[in-house]
Amino acid sequence: MNRRGKFIVGGAVIAAALGYMIYAGVTQSAVYFVTPAELRASAVPGKAYRLGGMVVPGSLKWEARSLELSFTLSDGSATVPVRHKGTPPDLFAESRGAVVEGSWTADGYFKASLIMAKHSEEYKAPHDTTQAGYKELIKTLRGEGR
Repeated sequence: MNRRGKFIVGGAVIAAALGYMIYAGVTQSAVYFVTPAELRASAVPGKAYRLGGMVVPGSLKWEARSLELSFTLSDGSATVPVRHKGTPPDLFAESRGAVVEGSWTADGYFKASLIMAKHSEEYKAPHDTTQAGYKELIKTLRGEGR
């Protein structure tokens, strides 16, 4: 094989490896979750799932002493009771979105090992001008102090 052929083969191998790394990185970083209706339709006890939905108002119960948290997730058509041992995240609340990781139990509830509270993508600037950091925020937005 001549020198030009070796460069073409080497370039193709490098391009293929780079393409595979990009594909693997994108598929592993994508966050997928099942809805309560999907979980109810095909749940296998003991299998790990990522479940997403809205926390049903009035369903949130937390025992501070035992750190037992229970709530219900809904997608509008089905609900799933969830139990977790530990403190809830700061943004976690009723009528808000949440994604939980864990497994479906044979007893008919979802045992969560991790709770991820979803938040709004909208940024709201502080309106209280006495709030700490307000002046620094305004300076950076105006491009001052660089």
